Amino acid sequence: MSAATDAIDVEIQYLRPTSLINRRFWAPGAEYNTGEYDPYPVTIRNARKDGPFNLDEHGFTLAKHETAITDWEANYAGDSAYAAEVREQVMKMTGADMVVTMGGMVRTSGQTSSVWQPPAGEAHVDFTTKSAQRLAEMLYRKERPDGAGYDRFICFSLWRVISDPPQNWPLALCDGSSVRDDEGTHNTKVDVDEIPTGEALFAPIEGEEDMVAATIFHHSPDHRWYYYPDMTRDEVIFIKFHDSDHSRVWRCPHTAFHDTTRPDAKIRKSMEFRGVAYFTRDGSAGEPA
Repeated sequence: MSAATDAIDVEIQYLRPTSLINRRFWAPGAEYNTGEYDPYPVTIRNARKDGPFNLDEHGFTLAKHETAITDWEANYAGDSAYAAEVREQVMKMTGADMVVTMGGMVRTSGQTSSVWQPPAGEAHVDFTTKSAQRLAEMLYRKERPDGAGYDRFICFSLWRVISDPPQNWPLALCDGSSVRDDEGTHNTKVDVDEIPTGEALFAPIEGEEDMVAATIFHHSPDHRWYYYPDMTRDEVIFIKFHDSDHSRVWRCPHTAFHDTTRPDAKIRKSMEFRGVAYFTRDGSAGEPA
């Protein structure tokens, strides 16, 4: 297997400053962004050599997690066998006493389908502050309608590769401490059966201001990017989408990038599993293990 380098110079897609209507249409096997993006040169450093990285200071971290799951297409539901593993692992990594799993998504840099989505293609975080707060409250009340509430929550993704290294489209992670709190523009998520075309992409959508939205970013030379080369199936990356405690690093922009430095790179397949970790008022949340 070829060796990973200390750093890779690539281009990452950032939102163009003049882009006004930003939506991400999602259909089975396809995604389309109406936002206008430009490639910006960045250096992505080897996190295995520059780390370790932790959640409070950087917004992401790597951990070991062995799993017996092999049928990933049957395990992306929020109540699947893998979801139970995710809940246990996230409580261990964060110290939260309650985790609600939303579901997973399998992605591939190869052939997509109604199940397999393409890798994400721009610097983003999966929620805005408003979307994260509304989601956390909704999921908590559904799980514990008479609960005492929570003092803190973390919207997250637990991400892993399910193909062999090296991967041709690794995951790039932006050190959250290099991102200002006031950065980011909302990108509304629109679920459709088929991707619309032409003017329909920009037509008014009733209630759009209350729809789930991601955060997308304009380029900043201050952003510091990292990746974990040669990830194996028994490793996971915890990515913060939103931490309600803003005294810590509370989000981590991320995206896929094409690594052309590895001549033996293989098609990337990955599983990302989203959820919310809670530090509840009637629980026993402690420090991360």
